Amino acid sequence: YLPDQQERLLVATDSRLQNSQQYEWLMSQGFRRSGEQIYRPYCENCQACQSVRVLATDFMPSKSQKRILKKNNAYTSKVTTKLNDAIYYPLYEKYINEVHKDGAMFPATNAQYQSFLTGKLTKQVFIEIWHGDELISVAITDELDDALSAVYTFYHPEYRKSGIGVFSILKQIETAKKMNKPFLYLGYQIDQCKKMNYKNRYFPYQQLNENIWKTVNK
Repeated sequence: YLPDQQERLLVATDSRLQNSQQYEWLMSQGFRRSGEQIYRPYCENCQACQSVRVLATDFMPSKSQKRILKKNNAYTSKVTTKLNDAIYYPLYEKYINEVHKDGAMFPATNAQYQSFLTGKLTKQVFIEIWHGDELISVAITDELDDALSAVYTFYHPEYRKSGIGVFSILKQIETAKKMNKPFLYLGYQIDQCKKMNYKNRYFPYQQLNENIWKTVNK
């Protein structure tokens, strides 16, 4: 994520950790998953990657986030537990091949999609956004006992200018509230990386610093 720097990861491989209860504990320690791999940054002289979770029950949208909600109020959202590959994968493929041409996942493949987005560690919910009869965004979200965890969001590139990425996060926060989950984990905030420096804009949130969750208000 940062030029001229290479990440170092701590990976949880013990089979006793490969279940929903232990995964939730690992999440609280700054881990997250990619496919079935559970990991966290483990760099000796760098703390650039900071785990962030939104306090969903206390969240209040900012003025700009309210504008995005208003701008996208014609869209409808749907929460489902069914992974619908027939309509999800074509959208995923379009997103990767048009939005992330310079990324490690380009070009998109079905095998990559399956390994990256599916997991057996815990239950998942899929937050869909529709514009009429057209699916325009999917937020793949893990469901834990006390939280939701944003795994990956992909969307139709033509809706990027409408702030569909932010809109999808707002809908994940809304879903966490409706499910009485105190937290929405957003992954790692990296201030110096344009693709990873947006996660500290949802107040209040908590950031894991030296293994202590510290609350940040506006």
